[in-house]
Amino acid sequence: MDSGSPIVTRFAPSPTGHLHIGGARTALFCWAFARAQGGRFMIRIEDTDQARSSDESARGILEDLAWLGIEWDDGPTLEVDGKIIGEGSREVGPYFQARRVALYNAYIEDLVKRGVAYAAFESAAELDEKRKIVVAAKKTYRYERPADVTRGVFNSDRWERACKGEPHVVRLAAPAEEIVVRDLVLGDVRIAPGELDDFVIRKADGFPTYHFAVVVDDELMGVTHVLRAQEHLANTPRHVALQRSLERLNPRTPFRTPAYGHMPLIFNMDGTKMSKRDKAKAARAALEAHLKDPSRTGEAFAAACGVEASHLEAFRAKENDSVEIAEAVARALSIELPEIEVADFRENGYLPEAIINFIGLLGWNPGLKTPDGRDLEHFDMAFIATNFSVERIGRTNAKFDRKKLLSFNADRIAALSDEEFIRRWAAWMATRPDDAPLARRLTEALANGEAWTTWLAQALKPRSRTLRDAGRACAFLRRRDDDTTFDAAQVEKCLLADNGAGRDLLGAFARELEALNDWSPARLTAAVEAFVQARGLKGPGPIASCVRVALTGSSVSPGLGETMGVLGKAGTLARIETCLRTIG
Repeated sequence: MDSGSPIVTRFAPSPTGHLHIGGARTALFCWAFARAQGGRFMIRIEDTDQARSSDESARGILEDLAWLGIEWDDGPTLEVDGKIIGEGSREVGPYFQARRVALYNAYIEDLVKRGVAYAAFESAAELDEKRKIVVAAKKTYRYERPADVTRGVFNSDRWERACKGEPHVVRLAAPAEEIVVRDLVLGDVRIAPGELDDFVIRKADGFPTYHFAVVVDDELMGVTHVLRAQEHLANTPRHVALQRSLERLNPRTPFRTPAYGHMPLIFNMDGTKMSKRDKAKAARAALEAHLKDPSRTGEAFAAACGVEASHLEAFRAKENDSVEIAEAVARALSIELPEIEVADFRENGYLPEAIINFIGLLGWNPGLKTPDGRDLEHFDMAFIATNFSVERIGRTNAKFDRKKLLSFNADRIAALSDEEFIRRWAAWMATRPDDAPLARRLTEALANGEAWTTWLAQALKPRSRTLRDAGRACAFLRRRDDDTTFDAAQVEKCLLADNGAGRDLLGAFARELEALNDWSPARLTAAVEAFVQARGLKGPGPIASCVRVALTGSSVSPGLGETMGVLGKAGTLARIETCLRTIG
């Protein structure tokens, strides 16, 4: 690629599902490289797989990128909070490959008529039979170019058959020359002459293959640098071969070769590749443990979780890794599946800045130290945009340390102001039907400047590694004041033991609370301490446990002062009264 060209990078996802966290890392690095070089970052949707692509997935990917803060200059437009991202001013769209098929076909026809590509008519069954014969002989299968095809010579008979509608694909007549991929991360990668077979560039359904569409689009959209995962390295020699073949079509519009950089893959801590199959693996293990009980059957479990028994059995037998079945199993068994896609992390209450920080360290190191001499690990997107360089990308596979990510997220939550924490938490809950009422209540209280939102934030932030943790810790807020459901074991232990000693303490404490006018957490905590001293109790434990059971139904809650402060005087006294009345 001409060194004088303006820098353009691209992220080109296939809209066949949610955005994988590895894809988010790729998008981040492409964005950061463009920003660091004063260039442009583009999104292109590669939707030529018509059977699996969907507009819903495409929009979900764009929304995930925007949520992470990875904004694109060129690409499909997305409106977020009144702000338009994408489209740009370069006018190189459309940015969906399915809308560019006529363009690809024009190039394919030129290749065919110059003898650089040809129509191939073998059926899938015929090719499979040939493959089986070669594999049985313990050899590597390679497509054999038909005897009547010669590179550089237009085979009009074949093309006429294709144009008349005979089922076919179009293959590139691969050049018999050395292919050199000059990789910014891995160095030169060489493919010996003759190693490339005649690969398909247009499928039987009339759509181009990934290989062909991506090469045409990278040139016509001005892409100068392609940063992607190392799993794509095997494809790159084919792309270089296509670029050389297309370059010879029209010298006035040469097909240049972008600068390639193949980044390390992301692995789990146990050395396995991080993929969607991890969800199936976790669900399958939990399912097998559940069905070890001889009284349980797969058929009964399938019915309970709404899955066809035959489909569940195939899942157990590892004949498929269906995410839908894995999620149904997880719901039925109340287990959490590992987060793999950005949507998983959003759902589980991670902050985007924590994820950006963490994935920014997966295969890249800024090479800087903190004042105390440690490797610099905590930074934001502005830092990445300023300091990113391809030279700092490593060659070894990155390890996805979930404990480290949780630590990063907890640090980010702790650093939020009380107001920002409530705002973020309420926004997260607003998308969840069961939590939406509480989200509205928090938002209204925050807008009205009600002090209890600050007390709640101060109580929850130290206990929350994720926003989901905050939701668990404040379950008492979803409880009605007249709810008569109490943990029976805790009622017996805390309130009814010793002839109802705890119940009597709770009643006495309630009478003291009635006299309080200052309902701040500090004053309430002092009231507990004063009650303990006046009664000669050995610490706040006995009365604190009684109050928690009354207020939350269990013995778990944030600090007692904060809990009572958030519930307010009327709510606190009403719950204590309900508890005393219920247990008699």
